[in-house]
This record gives sequence, structure tokens and C-alpha cells, in this order.
Amino acid sequence: MIMLYFFLNILEKPYWAVDSSRHRGWICRGGGGMALNDVHNTVVRGPRISVELRQVYQIYIHLQVSGLISRLVPSKVMWSITMAVSEFVCSITLSLSFFLLIHHPLAFAQPRFAHYICVDGGNNNHTTDGEDYKANLNHLLSTHTSDHQIDYGFYNLSSGIPENRAYVIGLCRGDISADSCRRCLNDSRDLLPLRCPTQNEAIGWYVTCMLRYSNRPILGSMEVSPFVSLSNSVAAPDQAGFTKAARNLIANLIGPASDGDSRLKFAMGNTTLPNLPTIYGLAQCTPDLSRQQCNECLVGALPIIRNCCDGKLGSRVLRPSCNFRYEIYSFIESPLSRSPLPLPPPPPPPLSPVFLPLNRTTHGNAIASTSLRITPLLISSHLYTPFSGNKNGTFIAVALPITLVVVITPMITIYIFVRKTKPKKTDGKKRAGETEEEMTTMGGFLQFDFNIIKMATDEFSDENKVGEGGFGAVYKGKLPNGRIVAVKRLRQASRHGDVEFRNEVVLLSKLHHRNLVKLLGFSLKQNEKLLVYEFLHNGSLHTFIFDPLNRQTFHWTERYNVIQGIVRGLVYLHEDSQINIVHRDLKASNILLDVKMNAKISDFGIARLFTPDRTHDDTSTIIGTYGYMAPEYVRHGHLSSKLDIFSFGVLVLEIVTGRKNNRTDSNNENVRDHLISEARRNWMEGTPLNIVDPSIQVQSEISDEVMKCIRIGLHCVQEKASERPTMTTILLMLNSDLVDFFEPSQPAYFTNTKTPT
Repeated sequence: MIMLYFFLNILEKPYWAVDSSRHRGWICRGGGGMALNDVHNTVVRGPRISVELRQVYQIYIHLQVSGLISRLVPSKVMWSITMAVSEFVCSITLSLSFFLLIHHPLAFAQPRFAHYICVDGGNNNHTTDGEDYKANLNHLLSTHTSDHQIDYGFYNLSSGIPENRAYVIGLCRGDISADSCRRCLNDSRDLLPLRCPTQNEAIGWYVTCMLRYSNRPILGSMEVSPFVSLSNSVAAPDQAGFTKAARNLIANLIGPASDGDSRLKFAMGNTTLPNLPTIYGLAQCTPDLSRQQCNECLVGALPIIRNCCDGKLGSRVLRPSCNFRYEIYSFIESPLSRSPLPLPPPPPPPLSPVFLPLNRTTHGNAIASTSLRITPLLISSHLYTPFSGNKNGTFIAVALPITLVVVITPMITIYIFVRKTKPKKTDGKKRAGETEEEMTTMGGFLQFDFNIIKMATDEFSDENKVGEGGFGAVYKGKLPNGRIVAVKRLRQASRHGDVEFRNEVVLLSKLHHRNLVKLLGFSLKQNEKLLVYEFLHNGSLHTFIFDPLNRQTFHWTERYNVIQGIVRGLVYLHEDSQINIVHRDLKASNILLDVKMNAKISDFGIARLFTPDRTHDDTSTIIGTYGYMAPEYVRHGHLSSKLDIFSFGVLVLEIVTGRKNNRTDSNNENVRDHLISEARRNWMEGTPLNIVDPSIQVQSEISDEVMKCIRIGLHCVQEKASERPTMTTILLMLNSDLVDFFEPSQPAYFTNTKTPT
């Protein structure tokens, strides 16, 4: 690398050649800047690049570096430092790019995906022997295009016994030749496992083909998610007219595509209207679908245009089972012509990124950026037809990202240094900003389209409403793939504001435990904020312990199982997760129950994160539910995991007794807490079973468990936070009879007088 650096600096004769005629931006040596896509659009015409490209990069780097260095050093010395840093960074970036390209010839031959998605097994109920599955998958990928009798662009194979079977589907665009199809799928075969090395399921789209594999049967099954939508960034002059014409074109292609046979379901065409450009389009389904399935898949994809691409001069919608595309230039290769592809047409404007509504967990490293955004560079004109023999586009696609990484790295280093020298923001503002930034990064994983959720809930009809609280209403909904979900629609004036909303999205995307509710996604549209969860058929714990009828059938074994589930969830939050979290609002209505009555903790809108080196904090904002809040939190704003433990103690006593821990005046902390006081008094008098819910038949075989839970509850609500046990200790108490229980001291808010009933 050092040799190349000096070689770049001392050699006067240019050893690269550049055709810069396609630069569409401008360069100013005295100030301003140059758009990066000016460099993106540079076409490499020969094996040599001149000093001009070096100068272009150096000017850009200089302008960026100068802005950062000016914050650190006096203006008198800034210029010399800037020039030195710019020269060094520029030389290193060009040297590194050249070095890597020389030593990695595969980079020239390996196109990049237009998009790909790695799918976790969270929603895949199919269990797989990992090693055997990988062996079967590798065998299929290495041989799936070897059958040259298949010349219609659809490959579907499986291998292995049911326990470790691998399934592969390859689909090529209906207008390309068999050789181009095989080349495309072979490129996908090489690249997709590298991009998704640990996932059993993945899907990758090139411009002319799609490769998909899974450890579950996927042949003959119509699947509409996850989907990708791409739109041109330039709007048509007559947006409404153009969108209507494009939609009509695709709608007219759906019938012919659906009428295809088991070898090909594909249709293409164009339309020309007065005062509008000619629009070219195609529609395609995997031919394993029935006519009805193909029609349903494509018709269901049409509304996506309205949400992502209204009025734009081009669009692609990619679903696992179908796709369509329209442009204002001819991108279709005639199936009757097998001659080499001509040079690509004039480049379309770069495509705008569109968030993906997903119903599965995908990985943020699925593309070059840190979120699931469609990177415009990946589908620039040089890569739009990756098998056209255009090596120049591939060169730029490989060289530029490498160059940008090396350019950005020193900038990030300087930026971090600058940030560290600045005074820290207040805790609240900093936390809100960080959460918003994290949510932006994660938006591609979890963001649903608002209209899809609106349709899933029948436009938030009262018939689908399953609950309502201070934050808003909860609706039952059915996604297009048939999955039942719970949708929390926050009121615009709700105290569950933007910060809390983002807090919940970011937190639950990082937390994965069987006793925590699973957040499937969210949706933001102007003032509308939606949270989409897994649907839990039995609702909240509140409806079981406080409803007179439900309480009669809420047996002790189920109650004990719920208590154990809450404990496991809190152990994970406090001690086992990568980030330590205090929930702050643990109560019966925030414990949800699945069909097997397993407990899942929900509602993380006001949760607080703690770094491993911090165990407590102080706050001036007291948020939560009175009756569940610890005294040190109410009085002094002391916040720690002991707050959750106090809330858990109250909750355990409520589960055992079937009664609420009512407080008659939320503004007066001296008002007696009936349940805690009565539980403590009966414990001291040796009659703890007197407080047990009468619907529980306390037999000898369960009396020890009931007594244990009452004792744990009283331990957790002690006045001094230091005397409350940790959740790990509580778990040990539940699972062992050998734990030496200390006698609980006076609980918080204890009143030593009889309470009228």
C-alpha cells in the first residue's frame, strides 16, 4: 500500500484514463462541493485512470475534511492541515481501490443484487438439522441450473428427508434467453449464501431473475411478503394521468400473465396516450401458482403503487410469488431475439428508497446501507442489466463503495472526536435523539404500510376493536398473508407521544424472549402512529384476575405459571439481555396471555435503558401507574430495577387475591394501600391464606406454592429498596424449597389498622 501511495504521488504521467463527459454536476475549487453521483456516473473507458479522477476525489475530500477540521483548530493552520489530510486520504482511497480490484478479479464478474432479504426463523415453525440442511442446500444450489432441458426460466428443486430438506426456487424474467437466465441464477447462487450465511431462508432479486431458498415447503404457495417497492425519483409532469395509465397497463397485463401455463406466467406490453410518454411494462408470477393465485398476487400488489410510486416515471414491485415493472423506456428483451443485448438506454433517474412492510424479521446487513433502504447506486444505469456485458458499470460498483468506505472512515474518526469535545446534552434530549436515530436505522425491518394495516383492521372498525385505554384503541387485524395481529392505534393527543412510540419500536426490535410480547412492526403516516404486535388470544391478565366470571375459571396452576413467566421475562430484562431495562409500568393490563396462558410482558413505551456500568438513575418525570410505583420513585424520582420488583410484588399479591391494590388518592402517598396492608397484617397474624381468592381451592398440594407467592410478594414491596430481592433470587425462590427466606420487613405504605371492607 505504501509503495502504491508513493507511486501515485511521484508519477507525473497519467496511468488511468477517464471519460468525464457524463459528469452532470459541477466542481468548484474555491468552495462548494460536488455531488457524489457525478463520480457515480463516470464511465471507465480503458485500463488507465487519469489524474482528473484523482483531482475530483481530492477536491471533494478537501471540502468535506475542511468542514470538520475547522471545528478543531484555528483558521490560520486549518488550510495546511486540510490540504495534507485531503491529499493523503485521496491517495490512499485510489490506491486501495486499485489494489483491491487487481487482486480480486471476481469483483469484475459478480454483479450486485438489486435487493435481497435474509429471513430469520422467528415465524418459521419448521425445525431443521442445520448441518444436514446446509449440505442439501449447497447441493441444490450447485446443480439447480444444470438441467439444460429447462429453457423456460423456472427451476424448483428440493433435496433431503423431511427433517432437513432444502427447497430452492429460481425464476427468470420471461423475456430473457436460457443462457442469460442460467448466468443470472448462477450469480445469485454464488452471492446469496454469502449475504445470508446464518439464515435458513433468503431471497435475492437481480434485474432479470430471482433466487429463493428455504427449509420449509415454498412450491405452490402464494406468498406476498416480504416485498420490495422501487420508484423512480423523478415525477411525471401529469402525475395523476401518468399513474392512471401505468396502473391500467399493469392491470391489463395481469390477465395474460395469469393465463400462462405451468412453464411460464408472464406478459409484457406498452401503452401510449396523448401528452404522455410511452410506458413499457411487464407482469409475472412464479408458474407454480394457479391462475387464481397469480391474479390475486398481482392485483394485491397494485395498490402499492399508490403508496410508493404515485406519479413517478418508473416503478418495480417485487413479491416472492409475483412482480411487475413499468418504465418510460424499453427495458424488455424480445424473447424471439437471442442476440447480445445492445448498449443500455439513456440512464433513468436514480430510484428513491422505499421502506419495506415486512411480516418477518430481516437483517439490516441485507444491503450495503445500514437499513433496509433500496440503495440508488445498486440500480443505476450501469447495473440495471447486470448481464449485458457492461464491465464498466461493475467496475464503478465495486470501486466506488470501497473508495467511499476509506474516505468516510477518517471523517467519522474526526467527527467522533469533535462530538466528544462538545458538552453533553441533557439526558432526556439525548435519549430522544438517539432513539429517533436508531428507529430510522431500523425502519426498514419493521415498518408497515399504513393502508395495509388499515385494510387489515377493516378500517379500524368497532367490530375489530378488542380493547381501549388512555393511549388509544387496540384492534384485531388480518394481514394479507393471513396472519392475525393486534394493532395499537395511538391517539394523536395521547401522552404516549413520539418519544415513547419510538422507544417501544427500538426496544422491542432488540429484545427477543418468549415472555415478552413480539412487536411485528409499526406504521407512521403524518399524525397516525400504529404498533403491530403478535395477537394473543386470551388478552390481558387484568381480564382474568379482576373479572368475576373469568376469575372463577382462572385456576391456581395457571396463575402460578403466569407468575413464573413474568419472573423469567423480568430476569431477561434486568440481567440477561444485552441492554439492561427497567420497564417502569408493570401491571396486570400490561401482561398478555397467549392461547396456552403463557405470560408475555408488553408496553415498553416508558421503559428506561441502563448501560452495564449503571444500575440506577434519578428523574424528575414520574411516569407509571399509581399503586404499582415504589415509594423511592414517587417521592424522590430514584429509578432502578427495584421499581419493577416492587411492581411485581404488587402484581403477585393481586394474582393470589384477585383484588386490586387500590389507592383512593393518587396525589397523597400516605393514603393506605388496602391490599398490601391487609396482606402484611394477615402474615403477621399467621393467617395469610385468608387473603387468597375464594375461587382458588387451596388444597394441601398447592398451599406451599400459595404461601411462597404471598411471601415473595411481601418481600418485593418492602419499604427499603435495598431489602427487595433481585429477580434472579425470586426465580430461585420459586424453583426451590431450600431457599432460606428472610422474614419480610414492613412493606411500603403499610397501615397497621384494620381496613373496612
